[in-house]
Amino acid sequence: MTALSEILRDSRARRTVPSALALCVIVLMAILGPPLLRIDPLAMDMTGRLAHPSTTHLLGQDEFGRDVLSRLLFGARTSLGVAFATAFLAAAVGIVAGMIGGFFGGIAEVLTMRVSEVMLSFPPILLALLVVAFAGPGAGTLIATLGLFYAPQFARITYGEVRAVRSKEFVEAMRALGAGPVRLMGWTILPNISAPLFVQFALIVAAAIVVESGLSFLGLGIVPPTPSWGLMIRGARTYLALNPLGLFWPCLALVITMFVVNNLCDAVRDAFDPRTGRADPGPRLLPSAAALNAPTVVHAPEEGAQLRVSDLVTQFATPAGPITAVDGVSLSLQPGETVALVGESGSGKSMTSLSVMGLLPRKVSRIAQGTILLRREDGTLLDMVTADPQALRSAQGNDIAMIFQEPMTSLNPVYRIGDQIAEAILAHRRCSRKKALATTLDMLRRVGINEPERRLRQFPHEFSGGMRQRVVIAMALACDPGVLIADEPTTALDVTIQAEILALIKRLQADRHGGMGVLLVTHNMGIVAEFADRVVVMYAGRVVEEATTKDLFTRPRHPYTRSLMRCIPRPDRSLSAGQQKPRLHTIPGSVPSPAAMPPGCKFAERCELVIDACRLSEPPLSAVGGTSHQSRCIRWSEL
Repeated sequence: MTALSEILRDSRARRTVPSALALCVIVLMAILGPPLLRIDPLAMDMTGRLAHPSTTHLLGQDEFGRDVLSRLLFGARTSLGVAFATAFLAAAVGIVAGMIGGFFGGIAEVLTMRVSEVMLSFPPILLALLVVAFAGPGAGTLIATLGLFYAPQFARITYGEVRAVRSKEFVEAMRALGAGPVRLMGWTILPNISAPLFVQFALIVAAAIVVESGLSFLGLGIVPPTPSWGLMIRGARTYLALNPLGLFWPCLALVITMFVVNNLCDAVRDAFDPRTGRADPGPRLLPSAAALNAPTVVHAPEEGAQLRVSDLVTQFATPAGPITAVDGVSLSLQPGETVALVGESGSGKSMTSLSVMGLLPRKVSRIAQGTILLRREDGTLLDMVTADPQALRSAQGNDIAMIFQEPMTSLNPVYRIGDQIAEAILAHRRCSRKKALATTLDMLRRVGINEPERRLRQFPHEFSGGMRQRVVIAMALACDPGVLIADEPTTALDVTIQAEILALIKRLQADRHGGMGVLLVTHNMGIVAEFADRVVVMYAGRVVEEATTKDLFTRPRHPYTRSLMRCIPRPDRSLSAGQQKPRLHTIPGSVPSPAAMPPGCKFAERCELVIDACRLSEPPLSAVGGTSHQSRCIRWSEL
């Protein structure tokens, strides 16, 4: 009972259970109904032709005096049996073919896709009519025919999903462990592509029921006198004026069955899709009372600040309950200032930047607490947490913009560069397309792209990595935002191009009237030392130290910050004769999971200065040696 109650707490499970029970009722009625009813569906009583419902015949009698309820239950066996057998056969053939074609490519891909395209070019019911006309009617013929003709639909879906998944990191990891093709396809890839296959299975079941009923109605499906919903509809149509209920009952059975099957498969898809999450983010992630009551514009940020983040808490829903990815983060950004947000992977840097931009996935995440005050172009303040969707969209790209890690994924491969930058301008500016393209041309010149007139007509694949990053910067700054968030803007670029991109951002920052605030998200302390004015160090979703760049590098006041700096390579160190090359420092362990945070200081298990007091309680972020330098460490004075 405990396990059942735990399942029923999930809203997706609550949706799945009624549909599953409804389908079970239909199947049980088809299996157990006829024996319990004890009425022969083939027994005729000409004296009771087209009789209305009675205590003996609850749903009445058909044109031959046969019991309608008995035939309806026996017909469910036939229609459901044909439909599910067809869907299983189509799924088995189509999924195997699609996975082979998508995984191996080459001739397997050509055969899979060409055969599928030829078969899909013909309506299944016409092909079924042709086959049945030669092979003769019957349930076996219908199952084999429809199963083979619906298989290409599974094949195409499977092929596309496999192509999208086969190069993912988790597939490559399994390949590195020695897994063979069968293991990779059956145990690694198939579970990750099962969601659309569930939906397709439901569609095939519903379609097979309709096609079987249609063919039986035409006399080319189930052979009489075997009961079938299609045969019942065919018989009742002639006597519709005398007994309309004879047509109503089989049609109602068809509609209810198709509805239940479709709803069940959609629910199963939502419950087991690994890409959607399984927990209900509803009441578990409700914001605090302070966040709910906070107005769109609240207290002003510190004097002149372009962006002010206060006590930001971001939560994600999981099967075990909500986890906190960003916990009480506060920071400010002045016009023309560059603030670096640094830390290891998993420290919460990107989650903070996505929270500020309003780009968190809505279904599984929520800002549970805090304010994000953005100073707009007209001088007003907007709280990005409580702003309505229209105000949020108006600010995104116009007053605050973001550069993502991978420039290729930020650019649409099927649109020209000029069209994509112009689209960003037209979304926020009332101007003609001609003027937007002129602004685009100017932006391409500003970011240092040669021959901009020719380049704006080219596609992303015609640019190098550094040039694509320049295009992404041009797109982000096309509307002259006051705040720019740069999330690892130099990832996968060589050192020379990295320096050019960062210098470009610095120049564009200074060119803006009044200056542009830049929030630089990075783990590269060398970049921080050269380009940042202030540094905010994050660990396990919390700010552990904040200081000016000079103070931070001169005298770090948190063990984590000091460990990060010791990880920086020092090529300038000279070695005396016979001296061994010093090993690069590494931080032992890893960042704790948000779902299992340790008590006390979150860095305690990896810290060289840890004492028992560190594990008891986590110290607050407090000033150390001045108001501009803060640290979350009880032993900061010893560093």
